[in-house]
Amino acid sequence: MQPDTQTTRHLVQAAEQLLPTLKARSLEIDQLRQVPQDLAETLAAQGFYRICTPAALGGLDAGPLALCRACETLAQGNGSVAWCVFIGSTSQYLLGALPRSQCDVMLADPAVITSGVFADSGTARFEVRDGEPGYVINGHWRWGSGCHNASWISGGIHEVDAAGTAIENPKGLTRAFFKPGEIEILDNWHVSGLRGSGSSDYRAVDVWIPSERLAGTVEQGDFKDLPIYNFPRFGLLALPIGAIALGMARAAIDEVIQIAALKTPQGSRRTLAMRPALHLDIASADTRLRAAWALFYADIACAWDTAQTTPGSLDQRSDLRTATNHAVNTAVEVIDKMYTAVGGSSVFESSCLQQHFRDVHVATQHMMVGEPVMELAGRVLLGLDTQAPGL
Repeated sequence: MQPDTQTTRHLVQAAEQLLPTLKARSLEIDQLRQVPQDLAETLAAQGFYRICTPAALGGLDAGPLALCRACETLAQGNGSVAWCVFIGSTSQYLLGALPRSQCDVMLADPAVITSGVFADSGTARFEVRDGEPGYVINGHWRWGSGCHNASWISGGIHEVDAAGTAIENPKGLTRAFFKPGEIEILDNWHVSGLRGSGSSDYRAVDVWIPSERLAGTVEQGDFKDLPIYNFPRFGLLALPIGAIALGMARAAIDEVIQIAALKTPQGSRRTLAMRPALHLDIASADTRLRAAWALFYADIACAWDTAQTTPGSLDQRSDLRTATNHAVNTAVEVIDKMYTAVGGSSVFESSCLQQHFRDVHVATQHMMVGEPVMELAGRVLLGLDTQAPGL
């Protein structure tokens, strides 16, 4: 595995310093149903939203390893905060496909907070207004994590004609960037887990924006040869989910160790830590988690090494996605076991176990770590699919 870079170490250290704050404010974050703005601005000032942004645009250009290590560490304190960093950072991935003039506007503040949804749930119709070319955008985007904090919010689009019929898109337009006041953010994020991620729906109704605010594909952009754009795209968009799950699982093990040393179960004269059954559970959980962690980061390192000079192979794309799914599934097993291992202590808000239990089960519902990913990877292994564009 390639060694951590100085930037990665700096981000991890910054995340570790935030852990006491994240743990102390977890209930507040859940009740607010979004990351408090002051906390989001602190994260932005420390560079967490610029991890994937090219250095030429003022970003850290640090790559997927740094993103995952940062998200993993933050998730040990609060999964929702880590989730918003994941979405905010990957939302800047397509800035490299925008006109440079628009990037300069959006990134004039190096601590800008971004959010976005990649799904092309919107349409773009070309229209000139006051002599300026632009597009009328209509759409409804779901799971808009971090949108309440952001200064720029994006949504995937496809081009249509005046009748609303999809047309060939020679410009390769894929994404529109909005200011918050141009769209309606819905108050519909009332959920069991990842409550603090503020993953509300948002919609645009006949919103006209100038052409400069529509991104094409990174393959057409000025930065297309950078390693971040050689790295498998869907891998990049899925990996932080695995990292966040791994971080929450590690925090769950740590929590059980702390509780076990102090708790004497009813009817017993010995602390929970003296029970052989817990010894087995802790050792097994730790071993499974370390194994999943090692596979996860080894596959990232391999694909990142390749991306320095060339796009990743189909095998690497498959490995990244399956390692991510394995990380998530292992984390769920570990957290579920830790949740039950300490009995009723896990249900109280004073313990992070109930929050990690809720949060990780919501994370499993993301399409990027769904069961079809493993089915597609299996088809690749069996030689039944030699393209697999969904990986």
